[in-house]
Amino acid sequence: MKRLLIAPTALMASLLVPLGSSVHADDSTDAAVVAQLIRQTQELYDALVFGNKEPWKKYYADDCVFADEKGRLLDKAQLVADIAPLPAGYSGAIKIENVQSRVVGDTAILSYDANETETIFGQELRARYHTTDTWLRRNNSWQIIASQTHRYYEDPAIGQADPKKFAQFIGTYELAPGQTRIVSAEGEKLFIERNGKKERLFPETSELFFRKNIEGRILFHYDVNRAVDSLIDRRNNEDVVWKKAK
Repeated sequence: MKRLLIAPTALMASLLVPLGSSVHADDSTDAAVVAQLIRQTQELYDALVFGNKEPWKKYYADDCVFADEKGRLLDKAQLVADIAPLPAGYSGAIKIENVQSRVVGDTAILSYDANETETIFGQELRARYHTTDTWLRRNNSWQIIASQTHRYYEDPAIGQADPKKFAQFIGTYELAPGQTRIVSAEGEKLFIERNGKKERLFPETSELFFRKNIEGRILFHYDVNRAVDSLIDRRNNEDVVWKKAK
């Protein structure tokens, strides 16, 4: 998680639901447990702004596993060491929604969306995450034993296309025999088609494109003569190259 409230760290992954959020508990005992965990997690949230590590030491198990959206796997010592107060000029908040909870004996799971806002010297940013925390009761004390977060994909901002360049992009691109994609243009809009499925390419820049709700980028490669010779389908910083056939 980008974790705006603890820049530059990534520690808000275990923030749970605020008071008043709906939960799903099997009976009143389970509901009381969930309410308790909400209160304890709210302490974690309040502590982050000031860089107070004590609640994190208290509510995370010594043998916890903490996995964030960046792929980092932290133990408790690393997690606590990562906590720092907000820098000057930063402020933020996080709102938890769509909470699901399960309590089975001495184990409780809370899974929820986290909608985060951050203000950096007057500029506001937003991000959306989903976190699942597993709490374990030992010696009549609840602690987080495992936490995992992923960030929801968001399309980039739409930039400005340069229709004058479309003529270079238009054509058929081949991955392997019989595997082709066709790039075409309609006015100031660029499209890509494969197996009869036609999708619009939205510009991030004049030479970098994306498809709505699909992670990755489409870009075009130029040869030494500045002619487009391939289409690059970039996914998670890895490229699938389609050579221009015609």
